[in-house]
Amino acid sequence: MAIHRHTAGLPDAARGCVVAIGNFDGVHRGHQAVIAEIERIAAELGRPAAVLTFEPHPRRFFRPQDPPFLLTSFRLKARLLERLGVDHVYFLTFNAALSQLSAEAFVRDILVRDLGVAHVAVGDNFCFGHKRQGDVAFLRAAGQAHGFGVSVLDRVLSSGGEAYSSTAVRDYLKAGDPNRAASLLGRYWEIEGRVQEGARLGRTLGFPTANIALGDSLEPAYGVYAVNAGLDQGDNTVWRPGVASLGIRPTVENDAARSNQPLLEVHLFDFDGDLYGRHMRVALVGYLRPEWKFETLEALKVQMREDARRARVMLASEQWPPGWPAGPFLPSRPKV
Repeated sequence: MAIHRHTAGLPDAARGCVVAIGNFDGVHRGHQAVIAEIERIAAELGRPAAVLTFEPHPRRFFRPQDPPFLLTSFRLKARLLERLGVDHVYFLTFNAALSQLSAEAFVRDILVRDLGVAHVAVGDNFCFGHKRQGDVAFLRAAGQAHGFGVSVLDRVLSSGGEAYSSTAVRDYLKAGDPNRAASLLGRYWEIEGRVQEGARLGRTLGFPTANIALGDSLEPAYGVYAVNAGLDQGDNTVWRPGVASLGIRPTVENDAARSNQPLLEVHLFDFDGDLYGRHMRVALVGYLRPEWKFETLEALKVQMREDARRARVMLASEQWPPGWPAGPFLPSRPKV
């Protein structure tokens, strides 16, 4: 898959694609249905399939004061789109200039002049251009005028009638329900980042941890999770089971607690190695309990043993999907 950080001066191989447009935060099952549709149309037309998305997310540009909300980083979004079979991804920098671009100019300059799109697919609530001037009716009319096809897809629903949406995924994660979030995502939700130096308290308690700051990622419910943790090894990701604590560590007086900045502390089962500076992906498989304040470190140590035991049991019985974590996607990718 080719990644393009601009649309001007693209090679011929990156033009004339069937393009899905959207933020695709989470790359959930609804997004996967849109991508399946562009791949179907691309196969019929003999054209590449592509995604046009924005970095940073427009909400971060317009509402920088909002708490962190992202479900997928740039790196993870690209990885997931590649896994779905997309040929090209255009990551447009969302800045003041792009925010001022009219709907007409977006079609004329980006879709037609730069990309030479053969076909465009969007959701039924798609709006674009300065002050959201353009909607699906505008896009259909523009397609007729400029000679490209337009598909507008209705929101995809689960078998239980629930809409696949990034907002719903965020709500489930904040409520401490990573399994319901996974049912909408089609994969376990991940936190990723570089392992950083810590106070090494976990090692003194018999549970050495790899510490990861959340950064711009959504903050799910604080507490303890059963996890699968992935470490980059060449072109592959090697996954290991573990248990992780997410929160501000109320039992221990430290900078994280004082500044109220959450930290993910991951203990890998049956692992002994140096992880500092390595990139780690942590998939939240199950929620074990909320974050608690303990009166003594010994009481915390006892609870950590119980958390680890429960996490091992949960991960050993987890059969969804078969072969996890070969994924990243769960079965039953929806169709449009």
